[in-house]
Amino acid sequence: MRPDLSRAAVLSIDKGEEIFGGWATAPIPQVGSYKLLAKKTADGTIEWAHFVQRDSGAKERVLRGAVKTPEEFTVVQDAINGNLQRIYGVTLRTAGYDCSTLDGKKATGTRH
Repeated sequence: MRPDLSRAAVLSIDKGEEIFGGWATAPIPQVGSYKLLAKKTADGTIEWAHFVQRDSGAKERVLRGAVKTPEEFTVVQDAINGNLQRIYGVTLRTAGYDCSTLDGKKATGTRH
């Protein structure tokens, strides 16, 4: 049985960290939308999470990683986009994202 990750945080922003970006595909019928979220840590590392969000809201196949530079992150994006284009004919595009505190309140700003 898969855990229900629909309400779990995919990427947490800790003190001194900031959102680097958010990207998503258009909805794919019977699949959902693939998403990529990234943050910049206090030491400049870029941590990312890539996942599919089903139409039900459930988040599955969460992959995580970290790179040291924006150029290395571009390599990650290009690899993900290449696979998405080949398999589904879609690519990630800049997207909006929701930020909330651990108690569920909407967070403001992109720097914590």
